[in-house]
Amino acid sequence: MAELIQGREIAANIKENLNKEIEALKDKYGICPCLCAIEVGQNPASAVYLKAQKKNAEKLGLDYKLHTLDKDIKEGKLVELICQLNNDKNVNGIILQLPVPAHLDAKKIINLINPLKDVEGMHPENLGKIVLNKQGLAPCTACAVMEILKSTGVDLYGKEVVVVGHSEIVGKPLALMLLNKFATTTVCHIGTGERGVLPEHVNRAEILVVAVGKAQLVKGNWVKPGAIVVDVGINRVEDKLVGDVEFDRASKRASFITPVPGGVGPITVAILMQNLVRATKIQLGE
Repeated sequence: MAELIQGREIAANIKENLNKEIEALKDKYGICPCLCAIEVGQNPASAVYLKAQKKNAEKLGLDYKLHTLDKDIKEGKLVELICQLNNDKNVNGIILQLPVPAHLDAKKIINLINPLKDVEGMHPENLGKIVLNKQGLAPCTACAVMEILKSTGVDLYGKEVVVVGHSEIVGKPLALMLLNKFATTTVCHIGTGERGVLPEHVNRAEILVVAVGKAQLVKGNWVKPGAIVVDVGINRVEDKLVGDVEFDRASKRASFITPVPGGVGPITVAILMQNLVRATKIQLGE
């Protein structure tokens, strides 16, 4: 039976270290890092993440401001707000909550966020730093997965890692991070599934990360015995939340596995706060 990877414990350790860094910033500069979140329209899934952001920021003694905009807002008005926040010296981090309504170009807007304030790590400059293996502000969920793998004590060097899902916020940056650790990394996506070879790739994985957003896409009997399984997906099925991996059967084959909920999610929020503190230090020249 797999050992459960408790995301809340890992998140608590990250936040314990952050407390010291935040106090040091306050003592040295008299500064309290400030995070501004932007929500366009209202989305139930986004509401959960926003609530977690606010709760974590308050517990850490950070400033948190939420700008809730009408779903029909014109792109120019949103761009105007981004520019305003970029120029506000009291704002250290900016996050655009995704998804945004279809009439808005999310990539264009994210590209307008000052990369030094881009706490989601989605600006091309920050993504480029991952390619070059340089320290910067990286996507929170991808960083959360790396923290989970670190917690297991696994040596990534040469390991067969399969990432299912190639989104710009998880799959692609995570694959680059794994390559930077010299893991042998395979990325699977819709083309892999349509060709019918996804089970074959999954079964080869010593480390499996699934980030698709499709309930129980990966069947438990595909999992290689002894594999480490990180399930990033969170899906509502009837009255409960489930991941992208068939948990009950996979947990009987894996050595480590993340639960849903309580696995990747809490760490992602903790990394967001960590990115805010890091962004503040970068802005201060540290």
